Amino acid sequence: SPRAGSRQCGRSSTVLDLLARSLSADAAQLPVVEPAQRDHGELWSSFPRPGPDRQPAAAGADAEPRADRMTALQPAIPLTAGDAVATVAASSALADDHRLEEGLEVLRGWGLCPLEQNVSARRWGHLAGTDQERFSDLTQDAPLLACARGGWGSARLLEHPISWKPGWLLGFSDVTSLLWARLSAGWAGGIHGPLLTTLAAEPAWSRERLRQLLFGETPPALEGEPRGGGQTTGPLLAANLTVASHLLGSGLMPNLQGAILVLEDVGEAPYRIDRMLTHWRLCGVLQQLGGIGFGQFEGCDSSPDDPLTTTLAAVLDERTADLNIPVVMNLPVGHVCGNAALPMGQLACLDGNRGSLSLVA
Repeated sequence: SPRAGSRQCGRSSTVLDLLARSLSADAAQLPVVEPAQRDHGELWSSFPRPGPDRQPAAAGADAEPRADRMTALQPAIPLTAGDAVATVAASSALADDHRLEEGLEVLRGWGLCPLEQNVSARRWGHLAGTDQERFSDLTQDAPLLACARGGWGSARLLEHPISWKPGWLLGFSDVTSLLWARLSAGWAGGIHGPLLTTLAAEPAWSRERLRQLLFGETPPALEGEPRGGGQTTGPLLAANLTVASHLLGSGLMPNLQGAILVLEDVGEAPYRIDRMLTHWRLCGVLQQLGGIGFGQFEGCDSSPDDPLTTTLAAVLDERTADLNIPVVMNLPVGHVCGNAALPMGQLACLDGNRGSLSLVA
């Protein structure tokens, strides 16, 4: 009855209040790690240090050694004026083609030639067409495959083998699945960068950076917030944290041994970020990295109205404090206007003391 339900609700509220006060008291006893006082390696000394003797759990017992793949990637030839661009809609459906056409116009301004496409008219539920239609986008014959938008759906295409071709694949967010699977298969040329529907809104420096990468030029270093740990050089990878987390254990993970990993996300509460990074630690993956950078986590910080919620910065600091590797925060990468393009698998240098990320020519 409504009365009985009210009494039960009252009892539950009392229990929850007691539990909340207990958790608050426990939380007050937890150590606080200040960035200036980070002592790498003393929080959890039992965790293994990065090194070649321990492969990530995601590698799988029967997987081909991915270190060989990362050192012998199939290169992508720099683009030249007149090269074709194929539009890929591997994820969610497009509401219209206005922003898509604006992005294609940017590429035309660089002398590239977008192929005819009609992806904005495709629908299959929330996706930009059936799995077969979206899969066929990846088989187009063009030096550059440019993804239209993110959302969800690209990982579904990885249930079937993909015959990757030489060239370039551009995108980020949900496209992380394709970028990582392609790199794991031994192909360079993946660029974690603007989508066709976001490209026109990017600032001039970001568009120029993407053009430089596609046409074989070296862009300038990126600047973030230093968190210490010295300097390291290794193959560069970038990812949406949520999407990449769902690849763990799939056999589609690139080799992260000694790699520089840049992570970004959008719309995830700090406790969810904590949960995902803990998953990476439990899989032994974070412990393999040579360095880690954090891009923009748009809409991921705690609510000021919730005193029991920790901040995003505290989570990122605490989950990486014992790795004993260079860490850089607040890089211009992610779901923001100013999403710096990053070439997957290319040798890079991360300086945790200066807060910089640069490519090694």
